[in-house]
Amino acid sequence: MTPQLRIYVPPHPLIQHWLTVARDRNTPTPLFRVAMTELGRWLAYEAAREWLPTAETVVETPLAPCAAMVVNPQVPIVVVPILRAGLALLDGAQGVLPTAKTYHLGIVRDEATLEPSCYLNKLPPQFDPQTRVLISEPMLATGGSIMIAMQELVQRGIDPALVRIISVVTAPPALQKLGAHFPAVQVYAATIDEKLNEQGFIVPGLGDAGDRAFGTGEEA
Repeated sequence: MTPQLRIYVPPHPLIQHWLTVARDRNTPTPLFRVAMTELGRWLAYEAAREWLPTAETVVETPLAPCAAMVVNPQVPIVVVPILRAGLALLDGAQGVLPTAKTYHLGIVRDEATLEPSCYLNKLPPQFDPQTRVLISEPMLATGGSIMIAMQELVQRGIDPALVRIISVVTAPPALQKLGAHFPAVQVYAATIDEKLNEQGFIVPGLGDAGDRAFGTGEEA
């Protein structure tokens, strides 16, 4: 049976609260950054379910030995923020995955053609095939950036089934591209919006996540 892309929109009230704060055009930059950090934290928490590798161990409590479970330190865990906007989710994700290594990918979109290009790639030449990868990308709009990221990861030995994407606002075009090319990936999003406008922005969306997080541009 051909796998189908799985998209989770967790019904957690804190995710919905911080999504509302992020959407509001009147939210100032400092509070917007707080909202994105919290969304990164809660979406990463949800994505980690049944994804983090575990190992059995035994610990000594003050009274007796006790069987226990820990995150398996032998299996690499990696976070890949897609610059610039992916950095806004990074602090929250790192709070959930404090031992994860971070590799940056810088991808920019041509505002006229909407075509993406990679300007920074800090991925290693090859990954351990067991590596778990969490991609932080606040907006999945046209799907161009996330497709570049997935292609770069797969070329380096990453199994798409071990990839989790956390995103604040998603739209059908990006999800359809992911489903067609990388159906084993799982996406954790605060919401799925209905469409893109002519400029490739998600509607209703939340504007330019990078500009609003870093205080630049007209949307800040």
